[in-house]
Amino acid sequence: MSDSFKANAAARAKKSRMKLKKLTTLLVVDEIEPHLPTWQKLGYEVTVRVPDEGPLGFAILAGPAGELMLQTQRSLADDLPAVAKKRPSHLLYGDVASLAKASSALAHARVLVPRRKTFYGADEVWVELADGNILGLAEHSG
Repeated sequence: MSDSFKANAAARAKKSRMKLKKLTTLLVVDEIEPHLPTWQKLGYEVTVRVPDEGPLGFAILAGPAGELMLQTQRSLADDLPAVAKKRPSHLLYGDVASLAKASSALAHARVLVPRRKTFYGADEVWVELADGNILGLAEHSG
């Protein structure tokens, strides 16, 4: 095989790769509030709360090392029952430019939640990777 053919094949493979714009860890917990003081000591602050009042079901924290999401097991079961059934301690949430390209790149992954539109306007799909980790992919319009 010629060197130019190898170089062209490598360039095509690189061009077709899906790229994550951002990857955020989501910790699945019984209750969110008991965890907040620890994260606040590490420089994190709550930027998104769901619901706005009362016990939290989901929160996004921003800090010096990026974002972190916390979601209760109950909230996860309500929102993503197929994911909750796996009883994960953590999930990964990736923002992508194109959900179609991401889904194609991960066609080997087991789809747990097919493409859906969220209340906050994202198109999402949730997959289980070969290593057992669960990855949510989201395309945000606008």
